[in-house]
Amino acid sequence: MALANLKVSRKLALGLACVLVVFAVTGTAFFFTLLSIDRANLDVASATSLSKHLVRATSAVYDEQQARSDGASGATAAQAAAQRFTDEMTAAHRVIEANPQQAGITASLDAMGTTAAAWRRQAAGVDAQTGTATHAAKEFEDFRAASEAAQEKADAWLGKTRSELDDALYYSHATQLLGSLFAIGMALLSGWWLSRLIARPLGQITIAVNELAAGNNDIEVPAIKRTDEIGLMAQAVETFKQAAIEKQRLEQEAEAARIAAEEQRRKQEAESQFYVEAHNTFMREFSAALERLSKGDLTYRLNTPFTEDYEKIRHDFNTTAASLQEAILTIASSTQAIRHATSEISTAADDQSRRTAQQAASLEQTAAALDEITATVKKTADGAGHAREVVTSAKSDAEKSDEVVRHAIAAMGDIERSSQQISHIIGVIDEIAFQTNLLALNAGVEAARAGEAGRGFAVVASEVRALAQRSAEAAKEIKGLISASTKQVEQGVDLVGQMGKALERIMTEVTEINTVVSEIAAGAKEQSVGLQEINTGVSQMDQVTQQNAAIVEETTAASHGLAREIEKLLELVSRFETGQEPAAEPPHRDSRPAPTNGKTRPALKTVSTRGTPAAVRKLEAIANEQGWEEF
Repeated sequence: MALANLKVSRKLALGLACVLVVFAVTGTAFFFTLLSIDRANLDVASATSLSKHLVRATSAVYDEQQARSDGASGATAAQAAAQRFTDEMTAAHRVIEANPQQAGITASLDAMGTTAAAWRRQAAGVDAQTGTATHAAKEFEDFRAASEAAQEKADAWLGKTRSELDDALYYSHATQLLGSLFAIGMALLSGWWLSRLIARPLGQITIAVNELAAGNNDIEVPAIKRTDEIGLMAQAVETFKQAAIEKQRLEQEAEAARIAAEEQRRKQEAESQFYVEAHNTFMREFSAALERLSKGDLTYRLNTPFTEDYEKIRHDFNTTAASLQEAILTIASSTQAIRHATSEISTAADDQSRRTAQQAASLEQTAAALDEITATVKKTADGAGHAREVVTSAKSDAEKSDEVVRHAIAAMGDIERSSQQISHIIGVIDEIAFQTNLLALNAGVEAARAGEAGRGFAVVASEVRALAQRSAEAAKEIKGLISASTKQVEQGVDLVGQMGKALERIMTEVTEINTVVSEIAAGAKEQSVGLQEINTGVSQMDQVTQQNAAIVEETTAASHGLAREIEKLLELVSRFETGQEPAAEPPHRDSRPAPTNGKTRPALKTVSTRGTPAAVRKLEAIANEQGWEEF
């Protein structure tokens, strides 16, 4: 279960690691077998070389014997054959020196040299005495025996090295086969293990989900105790299962509640019939009372008693009607009192007119200051326009810089693609090198097996030359790509230089922006002086306005609209039937504004409306529409 609780990613990594370990072990074993093959090839080459030297040395002695049999005419050939024998024996000794483990053959080589020298001395002595060529048969037979003994040892060494080479090749093939089979087995085992830990639980969970979707809530969710992703998925399915069970339980409870509610509804229907009749009676009487009230009859009352549920409403209606009747009577009395107050307002209008003249003078000063501010603001606007043009130019240069950066990025992208191609070609060269190594090994094997023929050397040499040509072409392509990358880097450097120049222009224009901003600051200072003058005028206006605020509220609203609104209010009040006669209308007094010496005065804005009712503010607006103009 410890492996089952691992994360899915770790399971996959573990399976892959097992396969990789097998491949690593197999590759290591194959590498060592290749080393043994190399060593065996070297031994075969040395043994073959020794055998060739012995054969050539023996052949040289035979040639020398044949030359001696020719008498004086063969003396030169005999000397050449003797020298060739000496050279071949020297080469044979070098082969043995390069292979110290075969030092036992040295005695045989020495025996060949000794017997050959003895034969040569004996043959030379006999020739000098008789004056005829002789073969010195006994010494020559000794040499032949020594040569055959040395050749047998060389052949034995060659046979041994060839046997070792065959064994190394066999072990190499066996290692490849067994490693491949073991790797395949490990891959199949990993696949089976992953299928058992991942695919099978997923299939079981899928079946469980389908069962839940079909409405089967009695299933058992598999792998719910696991802590990996499959366990989390199983826990989620278990949550869905519990939710489905809870939903089924709630549906059953809802059905039971619906049945109980239906039974309760039947009981309430019988009780509701009585309330319906009482409600209809109440609505009939109450509608009649509301109809009388809508017509202005405030004397109507609901005197018929209702059920307990509606009795409070009847009492509240009667109380409301009585309160409304009392309020209307109070409004009628207050309206008559307001009539008398309107005549007091016209006097205040004259005082307000004089104060308005003073305020107009202050406004003239304000207007002059505003003219100065206007000129200053215009200059500031001109500077702002110039700043906008400079900023626009700077933006254009920034866009050019952005374009240059994009070109640089594109050039770097080309360099990256060239690098990828170089990597691909280098991979080809590596593959060629690997194949060349294998061909070299095969060439050694062919050379060892061929012996004198050496026909395999031609085929192997042809393949090696072809691979070398491919390597040269790949190297040439690499050189071309590197040259292209160098040019692209130079283009990137040029583009970066252009971007630097654009940035220098941007800095120059930013300096111009700074100058313009300085001019704007000077204009702002002039605006400050003008605003100070405006502040003086506004302060004077504020003093006068504060003094006239109360008078403006009284005169403007009361003088021009209060009387008419009061008439309308009285007309509305007269629509209500209160059971009392209306009061007598007092004599009307003209409340027009005082004369203003033929000059139109400006209307002042009210500074404060504290304590002024909403109706008075409405009358003020009406008065402004009828008698006042904007200054």
